[in-house]
Amino acid sequence: MPELPDKRQVAASFSRAAASYDSVAALQREVGHQLLAQLPQRLAPRRWLDLGCGTGYFSRELGRRFERAEGLALDIAEGMLRHARPQGGAAHFIAADAEQLPLGDACCDLIFSSLALQWCSDFQAVLGEARRVLRPGGVLAFSSLCVGTLQELRDSWQAVDGFVHVNRFRSLETYQALCAASDLQVLGLQCLPRQLHFADLRSLSGELKALGAHNLNPGRPDGLTGRARLRALIAAYERLREPQGLPCTYQVVYGVLQKAVVQ
Repeated sequence: MPELPDKRQVAASFSRAAASYDSVAALQREVGHQLLAQLPQRLAPRRWLDLGCGTGYFSRELGRRFERAEGLALDIAEGMLRHARPQGGAAHFIAADAEQLPLGDACCDLIFSSLALQWCSDFQAVLGEARRVLRPGGVLAFSSLCVGTLQELRDSWQAVDGFVHVNRFRSLETYQALCAASDLQVLGLQCLPRQLHFADLRSLSGELKALGAHNLNPGRPDGLTGRARLRALIAAYERLREPQGLPCTYQVVYGVLQKAVVQ
């Protein structure tokens, strides 16, 4: 299991990125809309939870889709909640941890979480909390990232030095095993790659920083990246250039799970 970032660092990084996030979040919106399309057609929740709501974009989408339902928006980053709250979409905005939800048992019919759970070190705890909080028949729909994400950047750094410069992610096999063991019915679980292209390394690095998703790993090198190493990184990444630009691959996991209905 890869060592994932400290939650306090994650919260602080995404809080700082709240104002810039939406300006560079095209992929995040695309992934979230794909996840919305995978919800069961007859789903009509009385209460939904946007888990890792960020700036609240999908809280507002869920509010429009399920107009009669009560919406809860939860995030670990206070800065994101301050940005999301004035725009509405949910009845309540909650600062909390996905691994320890401050919610009662069997109180939600839908938990929607798009590109947030990759930052949770204990995904088994997330699934356990989802099972506890969902009503019988309730649905957990999530998208996350797995191994292979930002692989081009990782490989380019590997050619330069031995430090960890790129965020680590779980393997698809780990997601599959934990979902299978969660006591939730797996309605769907798949990984779909999405490749972006950037004009240069600065554009890619700037987007990751604006998203709050730059390197948060334990073991990352301290201090500023030296100019010589940066030049070496640029040279290594340039060898991967395609006609559309520098490639950047995201391996996106989509999961839809359902809590059993009590007979």
